[in-house]
Amino acid sequence: MPDRRRLVLLAVLAVTALATAILLRRVLATVFFAVTVAYVLVPVYLWLRRRGLPRWWASTVSTALAFATVVVLVLPLLAVLYFRRGQLIGLLATLPDTVTLEVAEFVYVVDIPEVTSLAAAYLTRLAIGIAQSTPEIAAHATVFAFVVFGFLFGRTRLRRALLLPIPDAYHDVPQALHERTRETLFALYVIQAATSAGTFAIAFVVFWALGYEAPITLAVIAGILQFLPVVGPSFLVVAVAGYEVSVGAYPQAAILLALGLLLVGFLPDAVIRPRLARSTAGLPSSLYFVGFTGGLLSLGPVGIIAGPLVLALLVESLSLLAREDGRDGEAGPAATGHVPEAPPPPDPAAPDAPTD
Repeated sequence: MPDRRRLVLLAVLAVTALATAILLRRVLATVFFAVTVAYVLVPVYLWLRRRGLPRWWASTVSTALAFATVVVLVLPLLAVLYFRRGQLIGLLATLPDTVTLEVAEFVYVVDIPEVTSLAAAYLTRLAIGIAQSTPEIAAHATVFAFVVFGFLFGRTRLRRALLLPIPDAYHDVPQALHERTRETLFALYVIQAATSAGTFAIAFVVFWALGYEAPITLAVIAGILQFLPVVGPSFLVVAVAGYEVSVGAYPQAAILLALGLLLVGFLPDAVIRPRLARSTAGLPSSLYFVGFTGGLLSLGPVGIIAGPLVLALLVESLSLLAREDGRDGEAGPAATGHVPEAPPPPDPAAPDAPTD
């Protein structure tokens, strides 16, 4: 009877979850983003709890930290687009009227004024769209804050509810997926953010030393491009060098390529990322690229996180299945048909955390 009741409750949960997803589909991306951010903030929440902060206040402080971090990451880009728009337009105005691209026998002439007018029109529509969507953005921000707070405040009961339908003998499976999720999200958020910050600092020094008028703007763009796999800030260096070539500044282009590709494009990935990557199980660049690109094309911006995460969980599932091949020949409780009950595995992120 208890097993039958548990199956009925699972069916009710599945139906209500489906109905919730249909009715709240406009905010599903925000909810997913908030849950992944809360997942990364669990160590911060537990650190506050171990220092005697009540559960409500620990959740509130962690949520405020998450909100402030998102604002700090988004605000520089918006500030650059707003306060530096005059310099960007002036930079576009200095471009030659045409640029000729030659590849083998193929010759294509790019009409720069036409390209800049299309870009200006697109940016204008984008700015107007953002301004008109301000109430909706505020609503998404409110949902984000509530979901992060709720996840942290009720994480113990949520974990218990998710483990309850799973037989004790299989608790190692969700535990392994939990660890892989934590490691992947740490790599996607913490390591990428730290590498991006390092790229911003190095790019600012390089562009300032080379005499560019807007080193902060260029550094912000370089830091944002650090989140793009394969392309990265090297794209900015090559683009600015191409601009220098188009105006005949060949020595400046050569110096920028030499310093920029080494210091801006290579150094942050070679120094910052390996030091922080010791805290994770590793995220192969090929896996990250496929997940990033496929997620972005399939789900939009939220796919930047969802794509690599799903692929990482797929790899972990394959690893679990491969390890079962060695267990098949072992005699033990599973082979005899008797599996003793085992307590739920401890949360590895909280070895000494107080009970919520």
